[in-house]
Amino acid sequence: MKKKRTNPILTILLPVLIGCGGNRQSGNDIITVDVTKNYPEKELILQDFMDVEYIKLETTDDFVCQSNVQSIGKKFIIVSNYNRDGDIFIFDRNGKALKKINRLGQGSEEYASISQIIWDEDNSEMLVNVYSEKIIKIYDLDGNFKRSIQHKEGSRYSRKYNFDMANLICYNDLNSPSFIIISKLDGSINKEIIIPFIEKKPIYVESRNEAGDRVRYTPQNAYQLVPYFDNWILVEFSADTVYNYSPEHLMLPFITRIPSVQSMIPEIFIFMSLFTDCYYFMEKFTRELTQNGLESTDLLYDKQEKSIFKYKVYNRDYSNKEQVYLTSKPLNSEIPTYQVLEADKLIEDYNIGKLKGRLKEIAADLDEDSNAVIMLIKHKK
Repeated sequence: MKKKRTNPILTILLPVLIGCGGNRQSGNDIITVDVTKNYPEKELILQDFMDVEYIKLETTDDFVCQSNVQSIGKKFIIVSNYNRDGDIFIFDRNGKALKKINRLGQGSEEYASISQIIWDEDNSEMLVNVYSEKIIKIYDLDGNFKRSIQHKEGSRYSRKYNFDMANLICYNDLNSPSFIIISKLDGSINKEIIIPFIEKKPIYVESRNEAGDRVRYTPQNAYQLVPYFDNWILVEFSADTVYNYSPEHLMLPFITRIPSVQSMIPEIFIFMSLFTDCYYFMEKFTRELTQNGLESTDLLYDKQEKSIFKYKVYNRDYSNKEQVYLTSKPLNSEIPTYQVLEADKLIEDYNIGKLKGRLKEIAADLDEDSNAVIMLIKHKK
């Protein structure tokens, strides 16, 4: 049966922004987001500004997975399960099942858990980040162990991505520096990026349940590293400015928020999600537990109108207004984000005539035990 989901401070230069579809390195204004303001609403159709590709993950007796997307390259899709069983599933870009790997264990060549997997296409290596042990275990596509990389002493890499062929860019969630660029070969430090802030602000909320036990609630869509074509958006939640970082190691102020997060109780944070030629998508999160749990507001900056809106994005491949959520974990410069479409929900929508086009064709061949369909959300070419 199918498993269900349960170094020196860098010089800061003047910002460069652009209009929709133009050069991404022109202009002279920093975007300002007032987190206390109630913005007007805007509705968008996803396919008007992004390309969409549906990948049906093949289902076999050995390839039944929970579709926790880890990494997508030009040739391979790598997913894991949410139940931390150590399984790693490798599909090709058409969704054909290729290999299943599991190196879960306590040995020197095994991973104790999986917090993130990065597929390094340039070097044909899988980099498995073991957050709890502050180590990166590196394997080939057959699951053969190659080497380990220790996190820098006093640091802990909660997120990491390919920066270039030889290096990773990592977020350090312990102390300054906030971001570190390290060698993929041995973990040596090539650059430390310091984003100044006064006091470290937690984004989680703690409360007690009915039994009196302390419970920590953490927002699921808080990403410190977000791809922006060939650049990176760097987010330190305790700072008031978001930065645009280039492959040439230029860091530019990009988005600022008012009032300062340091002055607010409860704090209101801005999380970044998707950056396109036309829109910057973000999320306003208030560090406060309500009757409905943690609540947030989706915002976008429209580069043509030079204005901020609350938004909803809909999928054209549905006959009704089916909302697309742009808050899945960031992937890469070509495919900045994705959405997982579970088979049972697609079958239900197919049976009542809600689906159109390619998505309708895919859903017609699904059954309830099928793996999910991955909707890749790609920059338009």
